[in-house]
Order: sequence, then structure tokens, then C-alpha cells
Amino acid sequence: MARSFLFVTGSARTGGNSELLARKAAEQLPPDVEQRWMHLADLPLPDFEDLRHEENGTRARPRPVGTNEAILLDATLAATDIVIVSPLYWYSLSSNVKRYLDYWDAWLETPDADFKETLKGRTLWGVTALAHREEEVAEPLIGTLNHTAAFFPMHFGGVLLGNGTRPGHVLKDDEALARAKTFFAQEPPVARYPYDRA
Repeated sequence: MARSFLFVTGSARTGGNSELLARKAAEQLPPDVEQRWMHLADLPLPDFEDLRHEENGTRARPRPVGTNEAILLDATLAATDIVIVSPLYWYSLSSNVKRYLDYWDAWLETPDADFKETLKGRTLWGVTALAHREEEVAEPLIGTLNHTAAFFPMHFGGVLLGNGTRPGHVLKDDEALARAKTFFAQEPPVARYPYDRA
């Protein structure tokens, strides 16, 4: 299967520091690798409803058609590599990205999507910009993405971190730009939960 990268951007604005850093990393991909960029702010999803324990007892959900949810589901299933591009908001993912990942739970209950089996073995990546110089404050975001990948399991390429507060500041982070040059060139391991790493 030819590689196809889906960049899911979750910032409240277009062209923020996280997206700028992700685009620097994406420039290094071979020209024959498909790239698709989707801004979650342009594809709003309603608040997620967990229907797994409704009184009727059914867990199956119909496959969405003709909605933003359908667009995002189809794009997610088509990608070999999913890149979550989110600024560090209160030390974790943006609300747009969190809502998108909540819908992964719904898609697990959509029989004809075969969501878990399709994502198994594919690769999840992250890119984020943060205001702190101390990168360990991004651990909650990194943990969320690692554990999400471990569930399937997917490969996890880690998170490309950059420093930036005002628009464009990440382009002055020479270390982040250097890491961006080789970020997607690595061979990511299969994600594991912390208790499985012994």
C-alpha cells in the first residue's frame, strides 16, 4: 500500500505554530507520498454522544454519510499515516482534536468501517508547539497519542515539539526545525502502554 499522510490540524486558527512546524516536516516527505491536510475548525463535529450503553442494547452505529463526520472517517481510513497537529492547550490536545479522537470510539462501533482492523499497523504521529522551554510539560499530550496508538495497536512516531507563542515564532526554533528534517524518516515502533514495556 502506497503511503498516504493525513495531517489533522486542530488549532483554533489556520497557519499557527504547530501547523508551520508540521509543514516543515512534511516538506521532507518524498514527492510521491500523498499528503492531505484537514483543518478540524473547517469540519466541525457535534459533541460526541456515547451510545454504547443505551437501553436498546445495540452497540452498532450506522456509517455516517454526507457529513463532516463521514469526510473525516473516510480520510482517516484511507491514510497509512495520521499526523495529529495540535498546539499544547492546557498541557494536552486542543478540544477540536479531542473531539475528533472521541469519534474514533464511535467508528469502532460502525461494523462496515472495520475501524480497528484497518488502523492496526498504521502509524500515528504528533506535532505540537508549546510556550514552555521545558518540553516535559507536553507529556500529557504525548501520552494521549501513544496510548491511542497502543490500543489498536498502531506504530507511534512520537511527537515533534517546537517552541512558539506568537504567530510564526516556531520558525525561530532552530532545534525544532532541525528535528523536522528527519522526523518522518524514522521507523516508528509499535506503540505500547507503559505497563507493556517491561
